[in-house]
Amino acid sequence: MMDILPESDQRFAYEFIKKLVRAWDPDYTKVTPEEAREIQDAEESGFIDDADIDWDNLSKYA
Repeated sequence: MMDILPESDQRFAYEFIKKLVRAWDPDYTKVTPEEAREIQDAEESGFIDDADIDWDNLSKYA
């Protein structure tokens, strides 16, 4: 949708959205209640920790 705006308005919209995000969550660590539930569900489901994944050999997980 932003692509249809003139370039100056695109820059304004981008900067405005960036300010809103930073005002709500300056260090990008907040989650919504829904995201918090999803994180908790994942943690309780026996998910695989990223430290346990061999990132150099992902094909063995396919």
